[in-house]
Amino acid sequence: MTEWITNTMNSLGYLGIGLLMFLENLFPPIPSELIMPLAGYTATLPNSTIQVIPAIAVGVVGTILGAIPWYYAGLLLGQQRLQILAGRYGKWIGISGDDIDKSVTWFQKHGSKAVLFGRLVPGIRTLISIPAGISKMPLVPFFLYSTIGTVGWVALLTYAGYFLGKNYALVEKYIDVITKVVVFGVLIAIAVFIGYRLRQKSQ
Repeated sequence: MTEWITNTMNSLGYLGIGLLMFLENLFPPIPSELIMPLAGYTATLPNSTIQVIPAIAVGVVGTILGAIPWYYAGLLLGQQRLQILAGRYGKWIGISGDDIDKSVTWFQKHGSKAVLFGRLVPGIRTLISIPAGISKMPLVPFFLYSTIGTVGWVALLTYAGYFLGKNYALVEKYIDVITKVVVFGVLIAIAVFIGYRLRQKSQ
C-alpha cells in the first residue's frame, strides 16, 4: 500500500494527491493518515515539485469529491439497503453494516455538525456523508461543514509529515492523539467564535 501511494504521488504530483484522497473516501482501507503526511514530507525534499499549501488544497478537493458518492448513496438508497449491500459486498471496500450504523448514530447524536466533527474522527470521517444523505441534509451546509472539517484534518496531517520529515509514518501510529488535538482545537475555535458573536450582540 505504502509503495503504491508513493509511486502514485511521485508520478502524478498534485493530481496523484487529489486522486488518492478521492479514492480514500470511496475505499476506507486507503489511509489519509499516510497520504497527506507523505505529501508533507515530499515537500521538504530538494527539488521537489510539491509544496505544502497546494498539496493541502488538492487533498481537500479530492476528499470533498470523494464524499459526494456516499452522500447520494445515503440519499437514494437509505440506511436499510446500504446495510444489506455492505453485508454482501462490504468486504471488498472495507465497509460493514456496523460501520454504517456507527456513522448514523454519530449523526443522530450530534446533528448536522456531526459532518464537521466526523471529518476529524478516523472510522467516521469517510462514512459521515451517508447519514447526511439519509437525513436529506441540504447540500450547502453539507459542503460547508465538510470543507471546514476536511481543511483542519488535511492541513494537520500534511504539516505533521512536513515537520516529522523521514519519520512521517509516525503520524499513522499516533493518529488517536492527533485526532484528539484536532477536535479540541476545533472546539476551542467554535467556542471563541460563539463568544465573539454573543459579545457583538450584547453591544
